Amino acid sequence: MTTPIDRAALVRRHNPRFTEPHPADVLTVGNGNVAMTVDCSGLQTFPAFHELATEPMFAAMFSGDLRFDKDQIEIPVRTQASWGWYATRSSREYSMAEAETVYETRRASRPYAEGMGIAIPGQDIPAEDEAAAWLASNPRRLHLGRLALYTSADLPALTGPDQLEAPVVALDLWAGVVESRFRLAGEPVVVTAAAHPDDDILTVRVVSPLLARGLAVTWVFDEQPDPIHTFEQELDDTVAWAGDGKLMTGTHRVETTSYEAHVCTSGQLTVSDGGRSVVATSAAPALEVSVHLGPVSGQRVANPDTTDDVIAAASRWWRRYWSEGAVVSFEGSTDPRATELERRVVLSQYLTAVNCAGSTPPQETGLIYNTWDGKFHLEMHWWHAAHFAMWGRGHLLARSLDWYHRILAVARETARHQGYEGGRWPKQTDPSGRESPNSIGPFLIWQQPHLIYLLELLWTEGRPPAFIDEHLPLVEATATFMADFVERRDEYYELPPPLIPAQETYPRATTANPTFELAYWSWALRIANQWRARAGLEPVARWAEISASMRPPTVLDDGTYAAVSTPPHLLRTDHPSMLMALGWVPETGLVDTSIMARTLASVLLDWQRSSTWGWDYPVMAMTAARLGDLATAIEALLQDAPRNVFLPNGHNPQLPGWLTLYLPANGGVLAAVAHFVHAMARGVPLPDGWRVTAEGMSGELP
Repeated sequence: MTTPIDRAALVRRHNPRFTEPHPADVLTVGNGNVAMTVDCSGLQTFPAFHELATEPMFAAMFSGDLRFDKDQIEIPVRTQASWGWYATRSSREYSMAEAETVYETRRASRPYAEGMGIAIPGQDIPAEDEAAAWLASNPRRLHLGRLALYTSADLPALTGPDQLEAPVVALDLWAGVVESRFRLAGEPVVVTAAAHPDDDILTVRVVSPLLARGLAVTWVFDEQPDPIHTFEQELDDTVAWAGDGKLMTGTHRVETTSYEAHVCTSGQLTVSDGGRSVVATSAAPALEVSVHLGPVSGQRVANPDTTDDVIAAASRWWRRYWSEGAVVSFEGSTDPRATELERRVVLSQYLTAVNCAGSTPPQETGLIYNTWDGKFHLEMHWWHAAHFAMWGRGHLLARSLDWYHRILAVARETARHQGYEGGRWPKQTDPSGRESPNSIGPFLIWQQPHLIYLLELLWTEGRPPAFIDEHLPLVEATATFMADFVERRDEYYELPPPLIPAQETYPRATTANPTFELAYWSWALRIANQWRARAGLEPVARWAEISASMRPPTVLDDGTYAAVSTPPHLLRTDHPSMLMALGWVPETGLVDTSIMARTLASVLLDWQRSSTWGWDYPVMAMTAARLGDLATAIEALLQDAPRNVFLPNGHNPQLPGWLTLYLPANGGVLAAVAHFVHAMARGVPLPDGWRVTAEGMSGELP
């Protein structure tokens, strides 16, 4: 009889703990819809120490000459929420038509929001590109404010983390609570912080004799930290406070966006810093402060939660999270890398629950700070959230499904505007569902089948029949667009230009038939008809015909798969996306396993590692697992490469000065390990030195 895994011991042996300040050593508490990232003080006391300081290494990213170490990485300490967005002013109104380019295809003229590349603040933007740049940059996520330590009276102002003596800050993963201990001015200070699991409430308790001497806690409405582009106007930013000494409501307006922070305390509240902040003080040995964030409601918070209430609720939620989902242990392995893989798995479960389980899809940096203009990327939604269903926590993925229903009309209009039927999902977007102009994003197509995949995972995990009826409109709109996008040539259906595959290094105007997307189209259209059958409907004959007749992927002279069917066929940089045709995508009959095995071996032998991204290693691992080779899967997942490093807090940096964490890689690790476990269930042996024990891995992979 197998001994059950001691889940608490497994999780807690990977609690991140820091004993000296570093700009990358931050911890986050949150609930998927709101999150607060803290420094070594246990709060957000030293933002300048963590602000992005190095020059973004864009040239290195695109050339492949990427080398960096942890000392080049900073992670900002901010507070963000899924509902918090603002837009800047501009000198005039911009229309999407100004950013569009019309492409002539065999069937029709199709407008694309082509835009420009990355608009870097401070760079000159040609007048003809201003509309595209503004539309891509707006709206963006708000930094809601900071909960920080504050000093007055005879205590020195807090200016840097070196003022904290012998700091020890740790995250209890099992309870979702951060605790920091240090000495300040020779006296002990203990700071405990948490986030409510169901409400957007952040809380802190400070215990110290220094409270009687001027140590305090402040909530600060910071100005927005994201740089403004040269063609945008300065922000209209105001704060107003109302309330009494125990509970005060601050209303923060940034341009046309307003939101509230209801601050309550066991001490006394005083407005400070010209109205930008409120300070909580107490002569007692302990001080508690809670901040309830949300859009403007005009309602006073009744019976505000105490710090004990929030910490207790957080602890209950996290114990249930760890206890009820799947768990995988590498204990008993003799390979020294097993401990590191287990650490990545545990920390990735925490980070994705905090950052990637909200009411909208997450941005690549979650709720920590803005990249890509603070928007989220639908081609990354699978990476952020598919693992929830694989690990028996599909309810966290399901939180975002209502958003797809809300923007379905927008997706239909996007398709109609381009001359297609059905609904075309955007690539980079915001809660509105509008596509962001860009030289790459609008031409990507691999996000189109994602929703079918995610819904199929949830169905496989176990859902009532009503789930089919509720979400069938999303499946049908997606499949209808996919079926209309293809073109018939000879006896096959093709994916025609303009498009850019998941490997974004090919010319949009001429590229056709990317290997991964061919298989993904075939699989998703077959699954769409299965959804109709589950709803008691007849299959759509065209979907079935296309699924069975997609063009076979192109094979190179060396017997491996090309990335695309058009020249240059294969570039050995960026994402090796042809591997995803079998691994990410299950067997479709379109991919030959022996050819794919040679393709994987070729990628492992000869690919520009410095140009890859954090989710490429899970891609390789999933393909190896589907091929029944767990030794190669483990080697792939743990490759020594610049963007396959996971910091002590579990974050995976990609680009110093800009993308210093990358949550798609965390979700990818969890998806890859789910593929390991399912391969083991099929009888695939583990390599020598490895022992993997799993409990609760739900359903079957597609």
